[in-house]
Amino acid sequence: MELKDLSSNWKKLQASWQSEKPQFLKRKASDDVLKPRKNGTKRIKATVKPSTEASRKIDNAQNKNMGVVSSYLKPAKSSASLALWAEDNDIPAKDLAAAYRTSSSDSSLQIFKHEDKINEGLSRTVDAGKYISIDCEMVGVGPTPDNESALARVSIVNYHGDQIYDSFVQPKEGVTDYRTYVSGITPKLLQQARTFKIVQADVAALLHGKILIGHSVKNDLEALLLGHPKRDIRDTSRHPAYRQLAGGKTPGLKRLAKQILEVDIQAGEHSSIEDARATMLLFRREKSAFEQEHQKRWGAPRNTETNGAEKGRVKGKKKKKKRKK
Repeated sequence: MELKDLSSNWKKLQASWQSEKPQFLKRKASDDVLKPRKNGTKRIKATVKPSTEASRKIDNAQNKNMGVVSSYLKPAKSSASLALWAEDNDIPAKDLAAAYRTSSSDSSLQIFKHEDKINEGLSRTVDAGKYISIDCEMVGVGPTPDNESALARVSIVNYHGDQIYDSFVQPKEGVTDYRTYVSGITPKLLQQARTFKIVQADVAALLHGKILIGHSVKNDLEALLLGHPKRDIRDTSRHPAYRQLAGGKTPGLKRLAKQILEVDIQAGEHSSIEDARATMLLFRREKSAFEQEHQKRWGAPRNTETNGAEKGRVKGKKKKKKRKK
């Protein structure tokens, strides 16, 4: 083959390759991208839902408290812990429910601000503060356990619902009804219990100089064989506004929690820690009214922190008065 023929065939082959090459077309940019904003940046579409005021409060509160854990693991009814967390962060119950599209009485949001340490005794990390709330669990003793009770557990929380004391108690009498379906107490749990004397001394020390919150707190103090100055007690079962809801009778803690706090407690086995938190929250809701009623009866509040007479005292050990000669 001559050189000119080779050159001609080569040109034909090149032309064939050129015609078989795929054509890549450039995509035209959308008008939204091409149109510049006034500040010179390109416009970018975004689909971000506007957050509500409640959502912003919740986000800020969660960022502020890194120890708080929020989860959507499973639906759970509102608890006293959740209600206290919301109130501490100025989030109304209705806003909390609206932010997470749930009803105020059935929230799928779980916020474990409080880590319950069952039977821990006295907490070494939590400050008791001025106000403490107490709740106790009882078991049945003697031949008529429906009518005779003994102390089996004591729980105390501070103003913010943080656990400062929790202990099982060894009853002095033989237990004939553990009332597990209500009290949550079992024979196995009482094997780890502290003696009554130790728990009594621990609680007496905690009561010193404190404002004691309770629901029918007289029963708790009687079970502990302890006294406390009446002027330093705030009893949610005796608060006039709460008694009106029960037609002038003593309202149940479960009923008040549902009506006032919109939370469910005592569904099955009771938790004395949760009950103490609910009681504290009921006091906080009406704190001004409680103090007004208290001042009418007792006058201006005293400085209980420096008054030695405020110490929790064991009943039956009164000092004898000296006779004048």
